Amino acid sequence: MAIPLAGWAVTRIGGKRAWLISLALFLVSSALAGAAWDISSLIAFRVLQGVAGGVMIPVLQTLVVQAAGGRQMGRLMAAVSMPAVIAPIAGPVLGGLIAGNTSWRWIFLINIPICLAGLVLAGRGLDDAGQRGNVRLDVLGLVLLSPGLAAVLYSLSRFSTLHSLAPAVTVPLVLGLVLLAAFVAHALRTGRRPIIDIRPLAVRSFGSASALMFLSGLTLFGGTLLVPLYLQQVRGLSALQAGLLLVSQGIGALLARRSVGGLTDRIGPRPVVLAGVVLATLPVAVFTQFGAHTNLVLIGGCLLVFGAGVSAAGIGVLAAAFEGLQPAQIPDASGTTRILLQIGGSFGTSVIALLLARQTAAHPGAPDLAFSGTFGWTTGFVVLAVAPALLLPRRKRTPPEEAAGDPAIKGAADAG
Repeated sequence: MAIPLAGWAVTRIGGKRAWLISLALFLVSSALAGAAWDISSLIAFRVLQGVAGGVMIPVLQTLVVQAAGGRQMGRLMAAVSMPAVIAPIAGPVLGGLIAGNTSWRWIFLINIPICLAGLVLAGRGLDDAGQRGNVRLDVLGLVLLSPGLAAVLYSLSRFSTLHSLAPAVTVPLVLGLVLLAAFVAHALRTGRRPIIDIRPLAVRSFGSASALMFLSGLTLFGGTLLVPLYLQQVRGLSALQAGLLLVSQGIGALLARRSVGGLTDRIGPRPVVLAGVVLATLPVAVFTQFGAHTNLVLIGGCLLVFGAGVSAAGIGVLAAAFEGLQPAQIPDASGTTRILLQIGGSFGTSVIALLLARQTAAHPGAPDLAFSGTFGWTTGFVVLAVAPALLLPRRKRTPPEEAAGDPAIKGAADAG
């Protein structure tokens, strides 16, 4: 619900100030969550944490894209996506250690020193983004868009647990879709700046990249749910053992990003994304043959290739998303891509959960068959990404004068 505010905040108070405020709120809410005294207070503080996170990520993306000025987007996206690469490596292991050996409160308290370091570094070295102006908040658009998104996400969440089109699913879904349709009509007709400008979706590169954002949320979040469940329920691994095996996926992503960024700048995002989709599809197809005694080395190898494919496709999509957009459109485009990724992730989780439940009911006492069938569906979801990937731009080698770009930007990309 907070994501639409990011673009307005960048335009109103500047990207640097919006980033510092949202990061400070994330720090405070993390400390409060770590000190929660009951479940109600924990949920309330998690809501604040979600508001901060919803603003932080699109603002960061806006700062990066505007700093790059449209140059070397592939290399730059490879550099700034490093946290997404490190997370699958360190996250499951660190999370398993915290959950198994310390108080649950440290899941939140560990954010405090990280946020403090971020505030200091951002305060010293971060340049502002965009032009500030006396831009009025589109209250009507916010009232339509944010509750509409929340209703759709809530409906998908209920669907993943109820596995049926019960009123608890259909009522919020219909309400959310009506609100979103009303927002689209409002955004296209309003004479003022809407809370999210959806007109950049008409730009071919951004529209195609946005579709891929939704599909990547569906496949990536679905896979993130499915693989750990398979490792624990079928292979009988502990949470920590499963986390250690999942490190191979992060290693694959790390290996891919070293060359994918520069390759995207040289040959364009389309072939890179298509190659990434192929790399991601192959191991998921192999997953359909996994059983209760599948060799762990084979599982780790498949996760390695899957991580490389997802990383390659993700960098290519991010690089393509902002081609052809004007600087003033970037804040809204950042929010749009994040919204689509969030909805795609929720949709993917719900669909995968439903398919797994149906497959489990169809194969009682044979969880390996249930997971095999569900992985088959996931393979089809990955293949769906080919169609929008074919619509991405395919550029020739970047001209030397553009490749040189801003020395500071080139240095950051080289360091990445």
